[in-house]
Amino acid sequence: MDRKPPLSTDARREFRTDARRRALLIAGLGSLAASCTAGRPRSDASTQGVPNRHIELAVASLDRMATELMTSSGVPGMSIAVVRDARTVYAKGFGVRLVGTPSPVDADTVFQLASLSKPVGATAVAQAVGTGRVRWDTRLRDLLPWFALKDAHATELLTIGDVYAHRSGLPDHAGDRLEDMGWSQRVVLERLRLLPLTAFRKSYAYTNFGLTAGGLAVATSASMDWATLNERAIYRPLGMTRTSSRFADYLSRSNRAIGHRQVDGVWQRVQPPRMPDAQAPAASVTSSANDMAKWLAMLMDTGVYQGRRIVDAAALEMALSRQIETAPASDGRTASYYGYGFNVGTTPAGRMTYSHSGAFATGAATAFRMVPAAGVAIVVLTNGYPIGVPEILQQQFFDLVEQGAAQTDWGAVIRPYFAKMNAPEGSLIGIARPGATLPPRPIADYAGVYRNDYHGPLTVGVAGSALVASIGGAPLRLPLTHWDRNTFTFSLDNENAAPGTISKATFEGDAVTLEYYDAEGLGTFVR
Repeated sequence: MDRKPPLSTDARREFRTDARRRALLIAGLGSLAASCTAGRPRSDASTQGVPNRHIELAVASLDRMATELMTSSGVPGMSIAVVRDARTVYAKGFGVRLVGTPSPVDADTVFQLASLSKPVGATAVAQAVGTGRVRWDTRLRDLLPWFALKDAHATELLTIGDVYAHRSGLPDHAGDRLEDMGWSQRVVLERLRLLPLTAFRKSYAYTNFGLTAGGLAVATSASMDWATLNERAIYRPLGMTRTSSRFADYLSRSNRAIGHRQVDGVWQRVQPPRMPDAQAPAASVTSSANDMAKWLAMLMDTGVYQGRRIVDAAALEMALSRQIETAPASDGRTASYYGYGFNVGTTPAGRMTYSHSGAFATGAATAFRMVPAAGVAIVVLTNGYPIGVPEILQQQFFDLVEQGAAQTDWGAVIRPYFAKMNAPEGSLIGIARPGATLPPRPIADYAGVYRNDYHGPLTVGVAGSALVASIGGAPLRLPLTHWDRNTFTFSLDNENAAPGTISKATFEGDAVTLEYYDAEGLGTFVR
């Protein structure tokens, strides 16, 4: 398993030890499911309806499966909803909203959805497409003339659909670390033009701020902010009264789940909670299981809810279509794809499936999965950082739906990849400081302001006998510890940097390179 994990290329990219994946899309789990059942005969039901007894068994087993997962993982709270044939057949909460308190989670408890916001927001875009306000192939430059990529030709052609399918050529998670520094949405989006690009429309790389530009363009076309657009297009028509794309609304809810993560094996509240408004279209939705069940019912009924058309069927069908391959078929696995805000794949039984996950390192892990041919969809919301709980539960659930029995030990398959994802970053992790080190120059020699067009200025100052760096719009304050000669280190702990992350700061003449910020070769600052 470790030598050759049964994951698609995009799934390995999602799970690799790279702290940029904290605000992630957990893509490729459909391919993971297929790979772990490769070689088995497909069920005769692959082109027929799923037996009722299978669905009833799956729903009846949820209490047990959820309880077992919470016991084994320690995740404080979880809320689940199941929709069958556009009707909620299960909605229940487990655990508590905050450790150490008796505050129970129920089906109306509001959770941060993280990247599960992407498919929710994509339905709002589809609603705008259906009214004719925009098209999936509307060019971004026609709505956001100030937005650009490094390549002028790509800028000219870039569409709303391109960024919703993550095929703009921008690097993986482009701009996320700028947000961690406290830069505003507009500043982050404007600086994306400085990033190197891969092949336009030919390569998939998951980018929160690329998609954010697409959502902002649609909101601009309607002369309103993104949160208002979603309210009018989706939340109000569906009666999703506990759903919002504004962080302030989440804070105002009395029945809201608080984010947690494990510290030395103990689940603890994370302070402050993740404030994702800068990348609102990508990560800002907060909702409950009951509200998400209404959204799922609308999806299951191709844009109709309780007899009323909410989203145009053709526009929604485009969002759910295969727009870019995220991993080719290989080793008995089918290919996996991304649509406009949705993962698109097939189940081990050969049925089409649509899904998405979301996660914040500050304490949110969520996922939904829908198999229209089975007439079933599930959403799982938790208030713990990503360790695979929603994904494990969904895989267990659909094993029962499609096969009537467990097929795989999903915990053993999925947990190791999340453990890698949550690992700290840096070339000095686990490395002891040299026993015999060369002294630095006089520390005052390193002080000054260092320029970097992409990350912004870095100020290095002297505090007593030590160096302190500050960077970003907030800014971040980073005490520097001497390592050897002209190399210092600093630690980070934020949404994109797991606890224990260490970065080198290497001074050479009038320049300093920060390892953590050098992923695209843009981590050198010049005095």
